[in-house]
Amino acid sequence: MENTENKLKSCTLPVVGMGCAACAAKVDKALKGVEGMKESSVNLAASVAQVTYDSSVCDVEKIRQAVRDAGYDMLIEEKEEAAAKAEEIRKDHYTQLKRSCIGAWALLIPIMFASMCFGEIEAVRYGIFIATTISVFIFGREFFVNAWNQAKHFNCNMDTLVATSTGIAYLFSVFNLFFPAFWTEHGMTPHLYFDTSAGLIAFILIGRTMEERAKKKTSAAIENLMGLKPKEVTVVTGTTEKLVPIAQVKIGDVILVHPGEHVAVDGTVLDGNSYLDESMLSGEPVPVYKEAGAKVFSGTSNRDGSFRFRAEKVGDKTVLSQIIAMVEEAQGSRAPIQNIVDKVAGIFVPVIFAIAILTFCCWYFLAPSEGFINGLQTMMTVLIIACPCALGLATPTAIMVGIGRGAEAGILIKDAESLQTAQKIDTVVVDKTGTLTEGHPAVIDQIWNDGAKAYKGILKKLEKLSQHPLAQAVVEYMEGATPTVANPYEAQIEDFQNISGEGIQGKSEGRTYYAGNGKRLTEMGIEVPEAIQKKVDEWLGKAYTLVWFSDDRQVLSVTALNDSLKASSKEAIASLQKMGIEVCLLTGDNQQAGEAAAKEAGIDRVKAGVLPQQKAEFIRQLQNEGHCVAMVGDGINDSAALATANLSIAMGKGSDIAMDTAQVTILSSNLEKISEMIRLSRATMKILHQNLFWAFIYNAIAVPVAAGVLYPIWHILLNPMIGGAAMAFSSVSVVTNSLRLRKAKLKED
Repeated sequence: MENTENKLKSCTLPVVGMGCAACAAKVDKALKGVEGMKESSVNLAASVAQVTYDSSVCDVEKIRQAVRDAGYDMLIEEKEEAAAKAEEIRKDHYTQLKRSCIGAWALLIPIMFASMCFGEIEAVRYGIFIATTISVFIFGREFFVNAWNQAKHFNCNMDTLVATSTGIAYLFSVFNLFFPAFWTEHGMTPHLYFDTSAGLIAFILIGRTMEERAKKKTSAAIENLMGLKPKEVTVVTGTTEKLVPIAQVKIGDVILVHPGEHVAVDGTVLDGNSYLDESMLSGEPVPVYKEAGAKVFSGTSNRDGSFRFRAEKVGDKTVLSQIIAMVEEAQGSRAPIQNIVDKVAGIFVPVIFAIAILTFCCWYFLAPSEGFINGLQTMMTVLIIACPCALGLATPTAIMVGIGRGAEAGILIKDAESLQTAQKIDTVVVDKTGTLTEGHPAVIDQIWNDGAKAYKGILKKLEKLSQHPLAQAVVEYMEGATPTVANPYEAQIEDFQNISGEGIQGKSEGRTYYAGNGKRLTEMGIEVPEAIQKKVDEWLGKAYTLVWFSDDRQVLSVTALNDSLKASSKEAIASLQKMGIEVCLLTGDNQQAGEAAAKEAGIDRVKAGVLPQQKAEFIRQLQNEGHCVAMVGDGINDSAALATANLSIAMGKGSDIAMDTAQVTILSSNLEKISEMIRLSRATMKILHQNLFWAFIYNAIAVPVAAGVLYPIWHILLNPMIGGAAMAFSSVSVVTNSLRLRKAKLKED
């Protein structure tokens, strides 16, 4: 995305080497220090950084160098290549973790057995030393390499804590093994902690392995969407059919889709028919019938028929590619609540080191008889049990799973902030046409002033220039009209204008014509003939929408239209109201039509006859009353109101997802998805707060216990291995808790 005025560029780049919240904080600090960097956000769970920078001042090479200077790396290749490379790195890392974990546990079992049963035999003690050396420096090598890389850049992270604690236990044991006299001469027993070092490595490795496996599931939504892309497609040329890679498909190619296959790109059906599963777009399980002229979209699944279609959008322009891009960007974003965590994570590791050293000093000076041994044990336990990993994963894993769950249900959430805002919504304002109603108004009747039918062609030509659904309905109705003057449909319209919230106007043969609502006529002082007014009153009593047509002197005709309520609207409104959310109807239509639609849908508060800017004023009025407001519209005519609302929701049509004004896009245009989205937000924030609570409370309890606060009362000292197991469990439990969102109930019971 590029802004030509200030040359701002935004992109999402994979980051390699982050292992905990402290890492993410260091990377973010490095990014913010780059000259020309406007915004940066680092997501630990997704291992990505979202950056917005001034391309006239810096580029991705400078950004990458800043990340490298901080002790990490960044992939700056083309998007698909970088994503593939990042995935390969993650797979290799996971494979290596599994191997190291298996090796560490294979050695830990005999080490523990030998230490407990034969620890006094000198030969066995040397055997334990050799096995522990292999475990710590071969299977646990990654911790020491990462810690050294951080130290070179004057940084520290979770690996620093692990390497320091296991290294101290190992070196202390080596000294005691080879120089036992140092202690025996002073009447003390030289203790060995080889089993502790090996145990710490094994427990932390199994925790990391489980964590990586669980983190992989948080991006399952993206993988599922990517899996909808076929690798090859059947391209038809004349009478021949040829299998070609999807990357080679071009606009205009004719593609044959067999039963059971996925549609590869977007296009229009040429011949044949079938039912397509479009649940990846809409979240709705009911198959959609397709025949010649129908639009088909990439990623949808063909049922039992065959058809040919012409490719119209390929590569990253397809609906599926846009959805994947939106979900990836949203999953990599950061919720405002994450800022608190980042501040804590930035100082967490140095603080833990300080606490560990203070713990050792307290034991050493306050308990002279066993102070050194107990101080060493408690210092190691403090270093191990303190876990910034759980803290760093608490927010991003919940956000990733929540946004992915929304995408699977046909709800595209733009970023983490929008997801966080949705839970606070207490008022939902809905537009009428195309939101509450089907958006396909049909002409019920049309009345013409005496002698005015000669202007039918001008009305049709004028309405053809408008993109409004009402205008299109009028054109469709008049397509079969018989001209009453010579070539009236060939009339040229000049100076065409869209009058926001009122209608359209243009000139033909020097005279100005207007089509739209009655407001303009009142302002122009045009009187309505009695016969037309009588008919208009009748239509208004039935709550029809009216399109007036006039020149600058008289009313020429009035067209009555009706737009039926969506089948899902009434239930959707009732569902929101059950959740304690007030629903308001906002429409530019006349008061009678607005009130009729509201009554049918079960909405109590209606404001009709409003212009686009007045819609925004109404939103502000609600906000001034203390409400958190979501505006639901089409993302175009309601752009001012959408931009004003706390949360903007656009109702898409499956293919129309590029609605930049909206923070949430409902792909199916089903209003019931709004209550599902709010339930999803509430469930996500509940899980997120649970994660943060347990991550904070874990450290608040674990660190003092590890330091030995229970020893004066109950003589309890925590074994470092138990600390390692607790630390591993805390990270895994946070990710596992987030994964519960994958099965969250979004529909009302």
